[in-house]
Amino acid sequence: MKLTTRGHYSVKAMLDLSLQPHLASVKLISQRQNLPAPYLEKLLIQLRRAGLVESVRGAQGGYRLAKTPDQISLGQILDAVGEPINPLDLIAPEKAEDWVTFTLWRRLQENLREVLYGISLEELYYDARSWQAAQGENTNFMV
Repeated sequence: MKLTTRGHYSVKAMLDLSLQPHLASVKLISQRQNLPAPYLEKLLIQLRRAGLVESVRGAQGGYRLAKTPDQISLGQILDAVGEPINPLDLIAPEKAEDWVTFTLWRRLQENLREVLYGISLEELYYDARSWQAAQGENTNFMV
């Protein structure tokens, strides 16, 4: 499975928000994660509609997570922005010999969905940090 730009940017933005103790503006997230601000804002609106982030208007406004990072799954993030979780459209086969292949792909998709919904934003953060530490990089976090 390969993430589209939409999915990748959404996960980056959510990881960035998980690191912020206060509201974060689109501009700051955009700068920290090297993302185009207009596109990021559209994604954050979708994430807000899905109940994953909250927004506060005004000069001191911005975005923050609506839930704790351990309560937000990768699957929820991807679903919120319309990222396809099922990589294939499965059509029931007409011939009996095709049922084995169909059943295999259906089960793989079910397992993929379970895994994506089983990975929390918190786990993803720690995995990224562990990889970053193993690479010997500094603590500046960019996904």
